Amino acid sequence: MPKPTFLSPSPGEDELIDWLREQPVTANLLGDDAALLSPSGELAVTMDTQVSGIHFRTDLSPELIARRLLAVNLSDLAAMGARPTRTFLALSTSEPFDHLSFFRAFLQECARYECQLAGGDLSRNRNTTAVLTLLGELPSGGHWLRRRAAEPGHDLWLGGTLGESALGVELLRRGAGIDAEGRVRLPKSLELTAAQEPAARQAIRRQVLPRPQLELGQWLAVHSPYGAIDVSDGLAKDLHRLCRESGTGATVDLQSIPTSDTFHSLCRSLSLSWRELVLAGGEDYVLLFTLPRGTEPPPKLAARRIGFLHENPKLQLRTEEQVEELPPLGWDHITS
Repeated sequence: MPKPTFLSPSPGEDELIDWLREQPVTANLLGDDAALLSPSGELAVTMDTQVSGIHFRTDLSPELIARRLLAVNLSDLAAMGARPTRTFLALSTSEPFDHLSFFRAFLQECARYECQLAGGDLSRNRNTTAVLTLLGELPSGGHWLRRRAAEPGHDLWLGGTLGESALGVELLRRGAGIDAEGRVRLPKSLELTAAQEPAARQAIRRQVLPRPQLELGQWLAVHSPYGAIDVSDGLAKDLHRLCRESGTGATVDLQSIPTSDTFHSLCRSLSLSWRELVLAGGEDYVLLFTLPRGTEPPPKLAARRIGFLHENPKLQLRTEEQVEELPPLGWDHITS
């Protein structure tokens, strides 16, 4: 294998992946939220890792770890338009760890999403680490969603609100908590109003228990299979990835990006930049996708148009005052 030549001594995630994609052994397989297997591309496979102290708090219950692990993997399949079928789990846990509670919750979530645990591995580790491989099939009559399928002139859409998950991280850092049943505790030190508390609880649940948009992904696969990616590392960073794969640029209207009720009020109370959370917060796990102009998802899917793609390769952010450059802000799994 050729010796790697990086632009920096310590390459980031995207730089490393770009180099890997240039190697002959990858055979142009890299570049989407999941890989397509078999000659006819009938099967999608994805893998994701959750590490204690990195992806979730060390005091998170085994039940919530299990539910979160499956959800973030399902989001990758949603971005391909896939229907989940089988999972393979490698679980390394610190002591003590309630394995029975973990697997009860994991199997309940598998049943909810109609997929099955088919194998894996168990071991001990200093930090609890869970690696899940998830297989998915294409819905009947559908076509895979691909990042490179976006085109200039397409409208840019989001499947849901942004910023809540990053806000939930900050609330947990400031003393909030969540138990195995999903009940949220808000300390008085946060000094939230009664109107803000429901939104704060929702932000924490959004961070710990994301909801993969499988229904939206499968609708797109059947009705409008164009460019798509799940927003896991921040809107700005993931939009850069989508545009790079499709060879386009984009203009995003900041005011059109959907946020939850009282989100701005909570950000002000906590002295947080709502703009930074929305553009770079990450772990929202909603779909960012493109549609030909004039095509819209069903209202029940609650998607919102936030901009458009164009031939100019620049990525721009339109605010109330100006149009400015949109840099690839967000989470890097190697350097962040």
